[in-house]
Amino acid sequence: MPSFDDIVNELQEKINEETIEAYGQEGFERWRNQPYRGEPSGADYEGSSTGGCGDTIWIYLDIKNDVVVDAGFATDGCGSSSISGSMAAELAVGKSCEELAAFTGENVLEGLGGSSCLPEDDQHCAWLAANALLDALGCYYRKMAAQNKQD
Repeated sequence: MPSFDDIVNELQEKINEETIEAYGQEGFERWRNQPYRGEPSGADYEGSSTGGCGDTIWIYLDIKNDVVVDAGFATDGCGSSSISGSMAAELAVGKSCEELAAFTGENVLEGLGGSSCLPEDDQHCAWLAANALLDALGCYYRKMAAQNKQD
């Protein structure tokens, strides 16, 4: 009879194989390591987007002089939501707010290597991540407008 550790290791290997098959090696690595996960300490702007699937992605931005200097994400959703949120946050860093105003799910998919990087049924997660990023950018613009009114 296999040991508990053997069963767990076999199950983990199966999950890893299925994830690589679904997302490719790069998507698998992003899913396992999730760069940009969490809220950066300097983030003042937050946006979110919830899909029909029920997944929500939050994007956090740290913006200085109209340029994103740090970003992060969180999700309560599936692997595709994690991968997409991670990529959206990564792509935002170093970009001006003006550049990000035209950001779409297509940018997320391209960053991940094209439309084959996510299962077809999960590609909407790229748009969830983009919409969350745009919502965070809107938060920035609303705060700047309010601040300018006070000045």
